[in-house]
Amino acid sequence: MDLCVPLNIPNLEIHKILAPFTTYKIGGQADLFVEATTVDGVINAVLEARRNRIPVFILGCGSNILITDKGFRGLVVHNLANQIKFIGDDTIVAESGVIIADLIEQCLLRGLSGLEHFAGIPGTVGGAMWQNLHFLSPDRQRTILIGSVVRAGRILTEEGDIRTVSVDYFEFGYDLSILQKRSDIVLDVTFQLCQKPREEIQSVIRSNLAWRNNKQPPLDKYPSCGSVFKKIKDIGAGRLIDQAGLKGMRIGGAEVSEKHANFIVNTGNARADDVIQLIKHIQKEVKQKLGYHLETEIKIIGER
Repeated sequence: MDLCVPLNIPNLEIHKILAPFTTYKIGGQADLFVEATTVDGVINAVLEARRNRIPVFILGCGSNILITDKGFRGLVVHNLANQIKFIGDDTIVAESGVIIADLIEQCLLRGLSGLEHFAGIPGTVGGAMWQNLHFLSPDRQRTILIGSVVRAGRILTEEGDIRTVSVDYFEFGYDLSILQKRSDIVLDVTFQLCQKPREEIQSVIRSNLAWRNNKQPPLDKYPSCGSVFKKIKDIGAGRLIDQAGLKGMRIGGAEVSEKHANFIVNTGNARADDVIQLIKHIQKEVKQKLGYHLETEIKIIGER
């Protein structure tokens, strides 16, 4: 793209390597990059790019995505807008750049329950809305969706308007929201929580963190994007991959985790193409051996 177009975006950078901003530690460069520390900064950057017909991608914690080796041809807005407001006894308004772990910590201090189920999941409020963040209930018998505690959201629509919309607008489903169909951008979210003893909230947090540490490869040692494939009805994708004999399968620096087969980890020098080729191989093997088609949960960003 033409980098000579004058853009009214403060602190704009060019040719920014994106790998350090992702949990995978994989990815090429963005043509344009800016860190937005306020909601107004996000709005200004997005509208300026749209006026100049420049593609935009909003980056949070960089989880649940894979950025290609060729990178992103356009503007990446690193969303760092992280203000949290507590209203009354049970309502929170959190900007879309707020890290979920930080939000849970603030809720714990105030005895507010509803978000502790997502402890240990890397991501921001905006990313959580995009995929309708989910995790198993404390009894591990059902799935809890973040949409269940969302009351409303303020968005920048794909038409360029700023609107406050109810939870129904987002059309939440399992791993689904309207944000995957439209170019709306979440600015902040209103959560409806409930009061609960801090000890009970802390117990759920500890339980979830222990479960993750036991079941999933640690991010600090084995960078990943989280679960790669969606669950099929009541069948876990990891179980199918394991049954197909693919644990430990490796292409380049990408490997099917020995600890959890639905995680493809970066062993240190993986390229995005390694991950993509391994995804295709897994899909082919599971289809041929077990008859199931695995659909990816992660989003692949950038030029192929």
